[in-house]
Amino acid sequence: MVELLDCTLRDGSNIVGAGFSGDITKKILEGLVKSGITVIEMGHSSGLGGNESGVKIAPLSDEEYMEIATLFLSKAEIGMFCQPRHATTAGIKLAATKGLGFLRVGINAGDASKATDLIKEIRGHGIKVRTSLMKAYVLSPEELAEEAKIFETSGAQAVTIMDSAGYMVPDDVVEYVKTLRETVSIPVGFHGHNNLGLAVANGIAAWKAGAASIDCGVMGMARSVGNIPTEAIIGVLQRFGEAFEYDLHTLLSFIDKDIMPPLKPYYTNPLPPVELILGIAGCHSNFLPIFKEVAEAYSTDLYKLILDVSACDRKAPSRELIEAFAKKNDKS
Repeated sequence: MVELLDCTLRDGSNIVGAGFSGDITKKILEGLVKSGITVIEMGHSSGLGGNESGVKIAPLSDEEYMEIATLFLSKAEIGMFCQPRHATTAGIKLAATKGLGFLRVGINAGDASKATDLIKEIRGHGIKVRTSLMKAYVLSPEELAEEAKIFETSGAQAVTIMDSAGYMVPDDVVEYVKTLRETVSIPVGFHGHNNLGLAVANGIAAWKAGAASIDCGVMGMARSVGNIPTEAIIGVLQRFGEAFEYDLHTLLSFIDKDIMPPLKPYYTNPLPPVELILGIAGCHSNFLPIFKEVAEAYSTDLYKLILDVSACDRKAPSRELIEAFAKKNDKS
């Protein structure tokens, strides 16, 4: 199983300021869980205690976000980001009381020793501790591995390499992941940004190098130009014969119908679901108008029609072939 850690409700909330509304938060949680995504980071974009920091104010308090999370804790491991400069004992106790699945301690690479007390405190409250080394590229792979070792010794149960500026290329990612895996025994994850347009390629490189977890976000929503899009990494992994525990079809329909419309004032999806389907299917966009016409005429699912027909003929599917498949899938 490929663990995807979806950060839509944390890093993705940067597109609206510092946090999503209660309605959007609940809707995204529902969509993720229905799609089989069960490791989710949510809350203030700066993490636990972010509102009290005074930098950016989210529409809900940490407790209100946690209350929404409780509706889904039986189906998913849901947690929050946590930085030493913002976290408080009261906030950690609240997370424990609400039953959050994890707190992920994040700090800049080179400053790992400043997070050790926080890691120990969180473990002391019985909460799983994930960790992140932000701006990982400022250190060599060997130096970053020593930082990860500090985390592990302090009680961390996972560590994520964060390419915070989208600086890395796939070869870099492979070297960092392999070096950390050789140094620590806790799971190593990767969090990529898309500044060089390499986020998905870097995520795949991390997975091939043995990363246990890949961070991602629906539609790539995140700070700057965004994270690894959840739907894209699933699509590519499935091309490799992996990640079929995730229901990509459900996720794409959810994005199309429930997420893109309400977020349209804030964000334009750079990879619309139907375009991703074309890539997965190997279907040239010239054929899309015919597929749409036939899908509408036969009341059949457009995504499934494209995938089914393309599996038969990617080169030049005829209208007759498309209609034949549409008749099989006719919902009317």
